[in-house]
Amino acid sequence: MKYLWIALGVWNLIVFCVYGLDKYKAQHDKWRIPEKTLLFLAFLFGGLGAFLGMRVFHHKTKHKLFTIGVPVCLLLNIAALYVLLFWHGGAAAFWKN
Repeated sequence: MKYLWIALGVWNLIVFCVYGLDKYKAQHDKWRIPEKTLLFLAFLFGGLGAFLGMRVFHHKTKHKLFTIGVPVCLLLNIAALYVLLFWHGGAAAFWKN
């Protein structure tokens, strides 16, 4: 199970860096990462990295789609992990073996 947490940590670090990269590109008038991609990364278990990226880099903090969407993605990520790992044994039984 520890490998799952490591993978999630690495993934969220990658998402955090993608948000930072997009902020850098915005400041230097370069080609940007599409908003759909940024939100999709948050939805795919990258909600924490996206949320922290928004806060640390002050990126997309004036867009309602992000100020509402990223926290919702984070809550959905937490709920999905809970269901997968702990609800009625879920995948937790698999990971213990």
